[in-house]
Parts: sequence; C-alpha cells; structure tokens
Amino acid sequence: MQVKIQPCLRMGTFLLLFLFTSEEAHADIILKKADLTIQPRNEVQRGTNVSLTCLAEVSYSAKAHPIHKYMFYKDYQLLHTEETSNTELLYSISDARVGHSGKYKCAVVIGEQNKDSIGKDLTVKGLQTPVLSVDKFTVREGDVITADCTAEGEIGSLMFFFRDGDNEIYMESTNNHQVQKKLSLSKGTSNLFCNYFINLGGTMLQSNGSNVISVNIQELEITPSITVKPLTNVIEGDTINFRCNVDMIQQKNSDLKISLVHGLTVLSFNMTQKNYTMSAKANDSGEFECISSMGNIHKSSSVNITVKELFSMPVLSITPPKVFEGEHFNIRCHVKSFASERIQKDDIKYSIFKDNTPKISNDRYSDTASRATNGKYMCSAKANGIIKESWAEIFEAKVLVSKPEITVDGPVIVGKPFWITCHSENGSLPINYTLKRNHFNVNWTEESYTHNKSRFLVEISTPADISSYWCEAKNNGPVSAKMSERLYAHVIVPVGKPLLTVLPVPGNIEEGQDLTLICGIPKGSPPISFTFYRSIHTLLHNITVQSNSSSYVLTAVTRQDSGSYYCRALNSAEEASMSDPITVEVSLATWKKALIAVFCMLLVAPLILVFAMRYKAKRGKKEMAAELSVKPASPKSDESLTLSLTHDYPHTVGVNESVWSKGPPNVDQDSEGSPFEGDIEYTEVVHPQPVDPVRIPLRKGTDTVYSELQTSQGAPEHMNHRSMVEYAELSHDLPEPVD
Repeated sequence: MQVKIQPCLRMGTFLLLFLFTSEEAHADIILKKADLTIQPRNEVQRGTNVSLTCLAEVSYSAKAHPIHKYMFYKDYQLLHTEETSNTELLYSISDARVGHSGKYKCAVVIGEQNKDSIGKDLTVKGLQTPVLSVDKFTVREGDVITADCTAEGEIGSLMFFFRDGDNEIYMESTNNHQVQKKLSLSKGTSNLFCNYFINLGGTMLQSNGSNVISVNIQELEITPSITVKPLTNVIEGDTINFRCNVDMIQQKNSDLKISLVHGLTVLSFNMTQKNYTMSAKANDSGEFECISSMGNIHKSSSVNITVKELFSMPVLSITPPKVFEGEHFNIRCHVKSFASERIQKDDIKYSIFKDNTPKISNDRYSDTASRATNGKYMCSAKANGIIKESWAEIFEAKVLVSKPEITVDGPVIVGKPFWITCHSENGSLPINYTLKRNHFNVNWTEESYTHNKSRFLVEISTPADISSYWCEAKNNGPVSAKMSERLYAHVIVPVGKPLLTVLPVPGNIEEGQDLTLICGIPKGSPPISFTFYRSIHTLLHNITVQSNSSSYVLTAVTRQDSGSYYCRALNSAEEASMSDPITVEVSLATWKKALIAVFCMLLVAPLILVFAMRYKAKRGKKEMAAELSVKPASPKSDESLTLSLTHDYPHTVGVNESVWSKGPPNVDQDSEGSPFEGDIEYTEVVHPQPVDPVRIPLRKGTDTVYSELQTSQGAPEHMNHRSMVEYAELSHDLPEPVD
C-alpha cells in the first residue's frame, strides 16, 4: 500500500508547485511594448534580402521564464507566428520582390498580455522583366503558335498582356508568375512581346516589355476568282451563270469550302461544281461574292451585277376614291414602264384579284358598290415568266347614313339642363348631326369615330317642350339627310310649394278629437314622397303616393300634441319643398270645462249663502233700531220729522258716525190732501266698516242702503195712512270683493 501511494503523493506535490510557480511567474511579468525594425532599410531594390526584427520589452523577476509569442503581419494579414523565450524574433525575406512591398507590423503575446508594434512600410523597387518564348517561328496562315510569358520570382496579383506591335492580342490575370496561350496570327510577320502589371494596394505598376520574337506567317493561297456570263448588265428574266475558282493545288484540300453569297443571302454553300445559274430579277442587282474558307481563314472575290426591270411593278387604282353603296366604281391595273428591247406592251398580261381570289383576267374591272364588293383588291402583271404583284388596296363602299335615333341621357327635369343624344346605327364616317327645335337649328356636331353619339345640352321650361326636339343626320351621300322622330321622354316636374291644411280648423280643436293633416302640392310629377313634421325635428309620418296630395291623422289628440306642424314634398327631381308651418293649440274637452264650472259653483255657492244670511240678519237689526228712534209729530204739522239714527257696533271703537236729515223732494208740506199723514224724512248714514273675513260683501266700493221706516201713533189700525216712511241712505266703505 505504501509503495503505491508514495508516487501519487510526489506527482501531486509537483503539480501544486508548478501551478504556484506559473501563477507567481505570470504575476512577476510586465510586457511594456513591442517594436519592429526593418533591415537594411525601408526602401530596397529588387533581389535584396530583408530582415524584420520584432523586439519585446519585458520586465520580470529572476525566477520567471516567460514564453513570448510573436506574430508578423503584412497589410493586416497574418504572415508568420512563432513562440520562444527570447525577447526578440527575426523574420527574413530573401530576394525581395515588388510584391513584398506593403505595411508590416508585429505583435507580442505573453499570457494575457499583448502589445502591437507601430506599422512600417517596406518598399521594393524594380519589377522583373518578363521573358517571352514561342514554339514556332514560321507557320501557315490559320495555324496557331504557343506563346509563354514568364516573370520569374514575381509574386502578387499580376496581369499579363500579349502584343503584336501596337495591337493587343490577349490579356490574362493570375497570381502566378507565368502565363501560356495559343495564338492565331494574321498573314505576314508578327513581332510578339509581353509585359505585366502588378496591383499594390490599388496602385498598378507596369513592368518593362519582354524580348521581341518575330514570327513569319505564310499566306494561304485560297483566294477565289469569280466569273459571270453572259454579262454583268442584264435584263430581268435573263439567265446569269456564276463560276468560283481556286488554285488547283489548294482545291485538292478537303478542308477547302467555296460559297456564293449575295448580300446576306448564301446562294450556294460548299459548291462542288463551282458553278451557279440563276434567272435575274429586278431586286438581284448588287454585289455577288465567292468566299473560300479553310479553318478560320476566309478569302473572297466579288462582282457587281446590274439587273434592269423587264417591267415595273403594277399599280392598282380605284376610281372614284370614295363610293357610296349603289354607285359605280372602276378598277384598273397598269405598269409605268417596261424594257421595250425585250417585250412589247401587249406582251404583259394582267389579272385582278379580290381577297386573293381571281376576279378577272384583264387590266380593268367595273362593278356597283355594295357590301358584297367590299374587300382587298390587288393585281398581277406577267411577261417572259416574270410575275409581279401590286400593293393591295382596301375597298369599302361608304354606307348611307341611316335614320337617326334621338334619346335623352339621364333624367329630364323641368328647369334643369339635360343631354340629348343623336345617333345613326349605320353610316360611313364622318357624320354630321344637327339638333333642331321645331324648324330652327339649335346646334350641330361632326362624329368621326365609330359608335360615337352626338350629345347636346338643352333645357326645357314645360313638359310639352320635350316633343319640339328632333335631329338630322347626313354624311354627304347622294341621298338627302335623314330625320329622326320627335323626341319623346318622361319629363319630371319638380314639386311646388306644399300647402298644409289642418282639420278641424285650428282654434276649435279639443282633446280627444282626431287631427287630420292634409299636404298638397300645386304641381309635381309622381311619385311624390310626403313627410309630416311636428316642431322642427319630430318626424310624424312619411309616405310615397302617385297623387299630388296625402294626409295623416293623429287620433285622440292631447294637450301635448299642441305645436307647429308642417310638411315636406319630394319627387325624383330631388328638390324638396317645405310648407309654411301652422300652429295648433289643443284645448280642454267640453265635458272637462263643464266639470270645472260645476266644481267652481259648488265652491262659491256656500259662500253666497253665508253672505246672504248674514246680510239679512244685519238688515233686521237696522230696522229694529230705526223703529225705536222715531219721534211722533202733529198730523198737520209742516215740520219735518227728524230721525237720528245712532249705531253702536260692539266691534267698532272710537268711530264717529254722522246722520244727515232732509225732507224728501217734491212734497207739499201745506197740503192737507196728502195721502200721507206724516212727513217722510230721508236720512243718509255713513258708517266706516272694517273688513270682516267672515262677513265678505258681494260688492266693491261704497254701497248705498235705503231703509224704509214706518212710524205710527198707535196701533196699525189707527194709522189712517198717516204713517211716516223714512228712508235712510247708508254709505259704507266696503272692502274689495273676492273673485
């Protein structure tokens, strides 16, 4: 057990010491900076050995042994990485080239610490002069050579150019220092050389030109010869024979091909007989070429041929140019010129076609215009086997204008503008349309497009005015203009101002009655929409009818139905009209009025009864007081009996009362024949009366009360009409009556 455990203890102790030492060493190391030096200098010539030294400035304890990690960069791209315990590291560039030029820097890393040096530029001058080589110095025309351009030792992005004198032959970009290309050269001698460009951070540097190599290219003798028989100037219809010929030695080569070409048209390809025969046409004038080809080499010879027309292209003419249906027309086909040395005028034969179908074998054709004669006409002329066709002409007989139709566009409303349209279903354009009102022209237009309708803006003041319009159409045909029927259309009359009628008549409307509202208009086209309103915004009823009036009944009206009523009328003219408002006041029903009157009488009757009873009682008291105060007088005495009435009311304190006595007028005191045996004295008594809430008088102001007092000397039977009647007029200040 002890033997096995002891090595383990030793290993653990070693690891602990290593970790402790490593952490302590890292803690004792300070990386201050990194510096880069370039030797021998920053700018050198091509081929120089350049040294880049990265120096680390580090402080550390004697026990520490740090490991330095060095990294070299060119143009910020990593070039080299190496670890060492040394405080500096060398990076060498042997035989420097222009491609080594750039910005260099280094970096040092120790543990978690790192430092970068300042970047420094290295410039290498002098591009390598390229070397050109070829595999052949003498070749036949059409053969290829292999050319090789090499810039030994150059690095970087290179662009190679191959040139023949001042002419650029080929260009290629590569990161290699060598380019190889197969070249096909033209005849004669070619002076070949090459050069290259190098890209340094966006700057292009050009090398010197390579050595010049002369390559001799032997011409390929395959140029053909061309012959024409009989002549190069021919007349249309003549036969032309072409012959293309090449040197007999080269003709044995199977790769040789000969073609006859006219303009862009190949007449014969790989001619085996070397001959080509054709019949000349007018459009064959021009250049004819014999072309011989071997590989990529082409040789040619040419000749110009002039072909004169045997006759000109025929011309088709139609007269007259504008023909209406039913009118006569003529078609003629003719040529303007012909070669009189070959043919005569009668040698030309004509044919006229309609829609590519032969119509007549002649130069003239006549017919009557109709829809059947409409179509595409052309003609042909033929002589000595030459056939020529004219341009096609479209013939279409003009159609007489048909009877126009007059209609309205949109609703017709009295007093508002509306459109009248006039259109003929058939008729060749242009068509002139004239709008008439009775026998007067209102306006006119000309239509030049199919299916177009003429439109006229008009306005009418009465519905009967609509039938006064009609239109006329003409298109200059042989027949006179066509007239439409008179215009018929539904005319809408806007509604007039409505009149609202209320039944019963306002002022005689009681609760419980039915209120009938009648809204009528003096004019307006049905259907009419009537709307009844109360006040401003309360809608009562809306209805659409075919008549010029409508009604609405409010059943069993109440006091809440009082208010202002009006109605509105509207039809398809979309112009609403309002009536004047009518104010309606709903009064109480008759039975309610009677009930209120009875109720009031029942309330007043007890008051009247109480007042009458009190008044009667009061009068009785006054009569008794008057009887007690009368003094007897002599029957024959002429003196007036004076009656003093003194009223003492318990409820009146400190009130002075006065009595005036006088004789009645028109009484003869000396007359013994008077029916009365005593004198009558009138006494006016004025009493200021207080207001008693219980004893309410029925009259307002001052009341005059007359009291008739009778006096006697004895028993009534002994009066002998000598009784005295005294009238007392009492004036009272009475309080205001109560209603």
